[in-house]
Amino acid sequence: MTTPATHLDPASPAGAPGPGRRGSGLAGLPPVGRATEISPEDARELTLLFLERLGELEEGTREHQYVRNTLIEMNLSLVRFVANRFRNRGEGEMEDIVQVGTVGLIKAIDRFDLSREVAFTSFAIPYVQGEIMRYFRDTSWSVHVPRRLQELRVELARAREHLVAELDRDPSVEDLAEHLGRTKDEVVEGMVAAAGYRAGSLDTPNTDSDDEHATLAGGRSHPDRIGVDDPGMQLVEDIRALVPHMAELDDRERTILELRFGSEMTQARIGAELGISQMHVSRLLAGTLAKLRSRMLADG
Repeated sequence: MTTPATHLDPASPAGAPGPGRRGSGLAGLPPVGRATEISPEDARELTLLFLERLGELEEGTREHQYVRNTLIEMNLSLVRFVANRFRNRGEGEMEDIVQVGTVGLIKAIDRFDLSREVAFTSFAIPYVQGEIMRYFRDTSWSVHVPRRLQELRVELARAREHLVAELDRDPSVEDLAEHLGRTKDEVVEGMVAAAGYRAGSLDTPNTDSDDEHATLAGGRSHPDRIGVDDPGMQLVEDIRALVPHMAELDDRERTILELRFGSEMTQARIGAELGISQMHVSRLLAGTLAKLRSRMLADG
């Protein structure tokens, strides 16, 4: 085995490893350069030596931290190897998956027992894979549901696949309950919870439409089928509320409103039509509108 040369950070105290590097470390352990750059073959041999020494050191000491951190860095390639199996899951970034897998690696280092004579790689992979699987299980649900229902969804999916092949039809709730040894209520609860695994997009076209043109075009999305506020409806409501108050006005007031807003005449023309000044028309119009406004607000 070729051991990488030792690298020291000039800014660090004499003999102290710099960031991302390991110095000569402890007596009895070979010097390690950049632990993350060690080949997998070398990492396997060095891991065994460092695990033996880790078990001899008191937890919390600087020496224990050095050996433990070196073990983590040396075995990050193992984490990346397991993480690559989940590259096509489409959930999250690889960086997040590697970070989660590293948590599993740390647990494996802390729990490894040399007396069992099991290869560390064989011991660590289930821990790394388990943490990544737990990450997907806890984060891929669109709606958070209890863990027991998440697990029940998996059971139901497997049972359905088995029963479809056995019965040559889609299994009923009773079929699923009998196969799983659960009550019908539990099965129904699991089926309802499963609907929260993935949320459908509101922009997904809906082909279940009576509109032939929309169906041929691929269907309309949900927002396309939702009504919008019609400004004309508010106008209709205002007119209906205004009618009884218009009846309370005198003839001149109603005439001025009709000429101004119905015939769209200017105040000067209205004055000439009625034989009064434009200023008088303006005062009458303002007073009439104020009267109607106050009465409509009082109704509200």
